[in-house]
Amino acid sequence: MTQAEKELECGGKEKEKERDKEKEQQRGVKRPITPAVIPEATHEQIQTNFVIVINPGSRSVRIGRATDTLPVTVPHVIARRHKQSGQPRHEDPWLIRDGLNKPESNEQRQNGLKMVDQAIWSKKMSNGVRRTPVSAEQARAYNCQIRPAVLDSSSRVKWTNTGHHPPYLVGEEALYVNPSDCYNIHWPIVRGQFNIHSGPGGSMTAVLADLEAIWSHVLQKHLEIPLKDLKYYRCILLVPNIYNRQHVKEVVNMLLLNMGFSAIIVHQESVCATFGSGLSSACVVDVGDQKTSVCCVEDGVSHRNSRLCLAYGGSDVTRTFFWLLQRAGFPYRDCQLSKRLDCQLLQHLKEIFCHLNQDISGLQDHEFQTRFPEAPALLYQIRLGDEKLQAPMGLFYPTTFGIVGQKMTLLQHRYQGDPEDPHDEHYLLSTQSKQDQSSKSAADRRAGARPVGLEGEMSSQCGFGETSELPRSCGGGVGSGGVMQAEMELGPTQGESLMGAGEAEEPLSGHLSRKTAIMSQFESKALGLDKAILHSIDCCASDETKRKMYSSILIVGGGLMFQGAQEFLLHRIINKMPPSFRRLVDNVEVITRPKDMDPRLIMWKGGAVLACLDTTQEMWIHQTEWQRFGVRMLRERAAFVW
Repeated sequence: MTQAEKELECGGKEKEKERDKEKEQQRGVKRPITPAVIPEATHEQIQTNFVIVINPGSRSVRIGRATDTLPVTVPHVIARRHKQSGQPRHEDPWLIRDGLNKPESNEQRQNGLKMVDQAIWSKKMSNGVRRTPVSAEQARAYNCQIRPAVLDSSSRVKWTNTGHHPPYLVGEEALYVNPSDCYNIHWPIVRGQFNIHSGPGGSMTAVLADLEAIWSHVLQKHLEIPLKDLKYYRCILLVPNIYNRQHVKEVVNMLLLNMGFSAIIVHQESVCATFGSGLSSACVVDVGDQKTSVCCVEDGVSHRNSRLCLAYGGSDVTRTFFWLLQRAGFPYRDCQLSKRLDCQLLQHLKEIFCHLNQDISGLQDHEFQTRFPEAPALLYQIRLGDEKLQAPMGLFYPTTFGIVGQKMTLLQHRYQGDPEDPHDEHYLLSTQSKQDQSSKSAADRRAGARPVGLEGEMSSQCGFGETSELPRSCGGGVGSGGVMQAEMELGPTQGESLMGAGEAEEPLSGHLSRKTAIMSQFESKALGLDKAILHSIDCCASDETKRKMYSSILIVGGGLMFQGAQEFLLHRIINKMPPSFRRLVDNVEVITRPKDMDPRLIMWKGGAVLACLDTTQEMWIHQTEWQRFGVRMLRERAAFVW
């Protein structure tokens, strides 16, 4: 071997040793794991008769194919058989809620009723004459003498037959389960959220099982779709404007993985309401059975700062009507709020008697029937005066409901993050450099935030009490409620731009605690429906958007379906809107029945319209994608900011 060959061999061995050394050093180094890339949405032709639209509510659930004219509407209730004999019976309340039996409740009800009576007296009838007030004592003297007449010895109404011991019953069958049978009654959704409590059936797992059982029953019995065929179907799920992200995630998981739908779209009820009514922009007011949500929607986008959820609805009007009936000597004296069928009767009486028509005055005679299982059919006479108008006016004077110590106004709180979605807004904020954050904060401050602290801004406006006026817009056209909400959602960096320069240096913990205190103060007050609408519109960013909202106030849901409601609400909005907008807005319009449709079905109809839109193609989340990427798919594909 020549000298040159020996040198080449030695050099090769040295290079090999260096490579081995580098490999050993690299073995202990942790390389960043790159997350899998979410694929682009595929475009394919979708048959709308294979799309199911689900609109779950607190009292009813509406389910149907996107091609159906009307959905199937079923009471959102389930009766589950006891697993062991002797098990204590549990029934979720219908009209009873927390905060009604406080020492201050009755006094608050009386004060609210005084404000209602003052409002009734102050507004003249259409003929220019003031209404003559009618006291409850005048009606009581007549009603206390009334005895029912027997129409039939049998009411022909029967309890649900449970002789074959079904494990659960759904809808009307659940409502008519005999209280002596071994069944628990559960309403899985209360005030738009999961009905989670410490009693039986109050865990998230139990609530999800109830939802799956109810929806599966409707699909099989009413739509005649076998569960094994759901792999050929897609689903559009409507969620509230102010939603709990964890709850939405669990329901999507249930629909795709447990029930087996092939794909899903999640969209907000307010946006679907505009689709269903054919409006491009509107202030959507959804008066439901247990909650009232207000939100401004423009070109298919829900304005985040304008979202409000009021923790009262049609069932609170029903309960208040019962209280007023008792004051007037209600002749059906065995009526109790703890009885399911009595609650159903009261709901019916509210729907046929109550109104918001100021021209209907004086005492009037009415009659109603009671038909209960194992009891004769009875006919009652009743004389009523202003009670029929006072009860629905509770929506504008919520102190009449007598609810004490409960959150009455809810805002969209900041997202707390999800361990399954590490690259969310928290990740983006935490990875921003300090220089980027400070420069962005300074730029935002220069963009027009007024040098007044948030606390000063709040105190400079009047309070949020029942009789106070609404807060006007803060800097940049955002209402004070919107400022709080924006800070809660955007985090400390963006939040600093809403404060003065002197407050920007305040420690984050102190700022957050002060902000939380202001939010809790706002949420504890009950805004009337008209004030909530004005507040929501006031939180829109520009005068042009506000003008659009005033000219299109859309009322959906079944909680405000009273005679005269449209004119009544319009009168209150015009009287209370800011004077500057009275000159700018050509025509304030309240829409209660767009296209002569039932307002309870408009949101579901909007979901059906959504299934037919071309842009919908990009929003589908497929089962395989959900299995692989989980909640990240909602952030990537949802049509609203997740």
